[in-house]
Amino acid sequence: MLAEISISNLGVIPRASAELAPGLTVLTGETGAGKTMVVTGLRLLTGGRADASRVRTGSAEAVVEGAFHTAGLPEEAAAEVAALAEEAGAGVDENGEFPVTRVVKASGRSSAHLSGRKVPAATLAEFSGHLLTIHGQNDQLRLMAPEQQLAALDRFDPKIAPKLAAYREAYSEWRAAAKDLKERTEKRLELAQEVDRLQFALDEIDAVAPVAGEDEELSATINRLQDVDALREAAETALVAIDGAEALGFGAGDDEAAASDLVGQAQAALSQSSDEELQSVGGRLGEVASALSDISAELGSFTAALPTDPGELDRLLQRQQELKTLTRKYAPDAQGVVAWREKAARRLAKIDTSEEAVDKLRARVAELEKLMVSKANALTNARKAAAGRLGEAVTEELHGLAMPKAQLTVAVHEAKHGRDGADAVEILLAPNAALDAKPLATSASGGELSRVMLALEVILSESSSGATLVFDEVDAGVGGRAAVEIGRRLARLAARNQVIVVTHLPQVAAYADTHLHVAKDVGDAAVTSGVATLDGEERIEELARMMAGLDDSDTGRAHAAELFDRAQREVADLRA
Repeated sequence: MLAEISISNLGVIPRASAELAPGLTVLTGETGAGKTMVVTGLRLLTGGRADASRVRTGSAEAVVEGAFHTAGLPEEAAAEVAALAEEAGAGVDENGEFPVTRVVKASGRSSAHLSGRKVPAATLAEFSGHLLTIHGQNDQLRLMAPEQQLAALDRFDPKIAPKLAAYREAYSEWRAAAKDLKERTEKRLELAQEVDRLQFALDEIDAVAPVAGEDEELSATINRLQDVDALREAAETALVAIDGAEALGFGAGDDEAAASDLVGQAQAALSQSSDEELQSVGGRLGEVASALSDISAELGSFTAALPTDPGELDRLLQRQQELKTLTRKYAPDAQGVVAWREKAARRLAKIDTSEEAVDKLRARVAELEKLMVSKANALTNARKAAAGRLGEAVTEELHGLAMPKAQLTVAVHEAKHGRDGADAVEILLAPNAALDAKPLATSASGGELSRVMLALEVILSESSSGATLVFDEVDAGVGGRAAVEIGRRLARLAARNQVIVVTHLPQVAAYADTHLHVAKDVGDAAVTSGVATLDGEERIEELARMMAGLDDSDTGRAHAAELFDRAQREVADLRA
């Protein structure tokens, strides 16, 4: 659900904001006042295409901000929204909401942010897809697309979803196996050549048997061997300086005393002093003596570990050259060669072009195809059963929308197996029972298409809650009693969802829980628009204006008040 929206420099709107409450919110205003820009702002929040021409003239950028929350959504949907946000590195703010920002530069560039984290517009679209749906003129045209009609039928009956999931799993397994079979039969020569290449590579690598990280260790060891004499001389010189010549097994000579002996003498002299300060210095010299002892032990271990075999360097250089032969062909280092070998072995294990293997795979494909067809039939049966119920339910809604004899039919036709089954769905409309039903594209006018879409949404949303549904002039081409019925159904929808409607009909606006008005101010240099929330008498005046501009007439205001009071009583009954 959308808690608020703020718009800056979008079209004729320099700056406007509105808090959006649950229930039915209508957006009214004169033609050109900027209602379309509000819907454009909503589309931007849902990851819609950014159009630089929408940036207000003279401004560097347009900014739209909103805040979504998941209160009221089904638990599963709320969890999915939270998971998508977490995947994008976003979370709720201190108000328990997900802030969304969209910036469109006059230069054409745009950016999207979710909870302060920059995200692709596609991520925003996926995130908001569970929270907000916009129905406009273009959306009505999309309703005529076969895939949209199929999606509407699947959404109608919750029993279809698990059958669709089961079919998709079977279809994916069959398709992968069929692709493998085709590859093995049509590309047998190429695969045989690939087997030879892979086997040669595996044999070459196994002959060397590299170990991950071995090349780095070899390099370090070779560097040490190439400098072994200098290393030994440096270590022994330091050892003699610390412990004397006897540390290397030589007898004591006439050389200067060893550093360890001198430090020991200094420590003994100070430790025997009666002065506390000198005793403290003596203690520190004890630490020095201990450190010298440790260093001496390390130097002894270092010299003992230095190789003495003159042939060791040649052996390691040869091993290094063997590894380089592999790293030049398969990967930049030994670890990469090991990983390449594992991948190649897996690929080789999958390639078997023998007749026995091909026959076994062919049988597997037939088995999977049989399973897929079975799942597809179950899905088709569920869709056909749901299609009849959906057609009846939408037809009943249309009768209440001033189409008293219309008959809507949902037909399920056989189609080629694909990701969504083996069905093609077509929504057909007939003006009455005596005439043949025809596709929406050829049988419905603009106003009728609007009512069909509204009737569908009313039916499809009966099992949903907590979402935001936006209708952009869904009442176009409608008037009179049909307009009243549209208002009633929108109010009914708003009992469980947040509904935002852009309308020019007072019969619809009268049913709103919240009434937003977009007004424009035409100046000498610019046109500006703002959004205001109407209350009480302001709503009556706006309804009177919408009734053929009767806002300055007592009779017009009286008619508007009567319309408003009656509609609000119906809304109260719905909420009771």
